[in-house]
Amino acid sequence: MEIIASTLLRNKYNEISKKCKKTNEPIFLTKNGEGDLVLMSIEAYEKKERLLKLKEEILDIEHRRLSGEKFCSLDEAKEEIEKILGL
Repeated sequence: MEIIASTLLRNKYNEISKKCKKTNEPIFLTKNGEGDLVLMSIEAYEKKERLLKLKEEILDIEHRRLSGEKFCSLDEAKEEIEKILGL
């Protein structure tokens, strides 16, 4: 984890930007010695957003399964897809 003072952002923006893109890790910015912001590349942000959405979908499905909702098996799903595709 990298932590830098927010005052360095103005003077070292290009260097910080390159580091974010190269490592795909966030950089934590401080202001007056306190945590203030997190800086990350767009690619890293989008990846985290996709992962979060996938986890939310899995949790929703698991909640529905535990509530008794019926789901088909993998074999049943495969048969249904083959039927739709005419295989």
